Amino acid sequence: MSNKIKFLFLIFLLIFLIILSLGLGSVVIPMDKWPSVFLNSEVASVYNSLIWDYRLPKTLSLILTGIALGISGLLMQTLFRNPIVGPYILGLSSGAGLMVGLVVLGGSLAGRQLGEISLSMAAAIGSILTLLLILSFYYKLRNVVSLLIIGLMLGIFSGALVQILSFFSSSEDLQKFVFWSMGNPGNLSLYEVFFFFLVVFLFSLSSFFLIRSLNALLLGEQYAISLGFSLKKTHLHIILISGVLTGTVTALVGPIAFVGLMVPHIARKIFHTQLHQVLIPGVILVGASLLLFCDLIARLPGSSLTLPLNGVTALFGAPLVIYMIYKRS
Repeated sequence: MSNKIKFLFLIFLLIFLIILSLGLGSVVIPMDKWPSVFLNSEVASVYNSLIWDYRLPKTLSLILTGIALGISGLLMQTLFRNPIVGPYILGLSSGAGLMVGLVVLGGSLAGRQLGEISLSMAAAIGSILTLLLILSFYYKLRNVVSLLIIGLMLGIFSGALVQILSFFSSSEDLQKFVFWSMGNPGNLSLYEVFFFFLVVFLFSLSSFFLIRSLNALLLGEQYAISLGFSLKKTHLHIILISGVLTGTVTALVGPIAFVGLMVPHIARKIFHTQLHQVLIPGVILVGASLLLFCDLIARLPGSSLTLPLNGVTALFGAPLVIYMIYKRS
């Protein structure tokens, strides 16, 4: 099967999942009501409100989240030449979690004064500060392996501070922090989704300009240097693109586990290639479709219950990592 047919199949699959995402949930919109949903009729007023105020922003944010994490995961796996590296390996999620923990869990210690800061703003600040710290370390070390270890240590350090804050926090604050860590793409307005779209579009587009250098990195850093590529510039561009995309997702949606790890591997299995001119558009389609699929499972259509999105993605992601390690051995 040619790549063109595979891309067409993924496009139709994405459209089908978008329709399901808009129609299914605790309230199922019947097929005969769809023509009137986009009209201002009184019969469809409830469905109109459900679509435009909640399901459409959530569906768009899921698509953008899948695209951002898919591209970030692909870039990180190419940079470190490691198949089990994800977009959160640099500690951006941990930095965002630490800042959210300071706002939510530290509110008890600071007389609720910190609680006035929104969680999205706190997560954005934490991600930006962590990204700046990672970039400063890279300027000093210029070694991606050392950067990988530093990212892991930042995650451990941030997690330790969050545990200490949790020990002194109230049950109400702990519950709020746990809900944030589960990931929730349904709280964004259309204005926030538009800002999300601009960031994802610009930085995803910039990843296409790295295709030749990414392909060269697959064969080793010395080979890339022999072709005339600047490792320093390439590494910085990869870290910046991945960091901004991952940080934006964490700030607006929360930490979404395993998606950035799974999507590049699924794309490689579908297209049977390592070339980034195929994989980048591939992870865009696969990432958007995968997150919509996971969210449909999390919604439990026809039920009033909604499972944590992070729990569903982890159910798919953890067995995949075990399978990859088993097959590589």
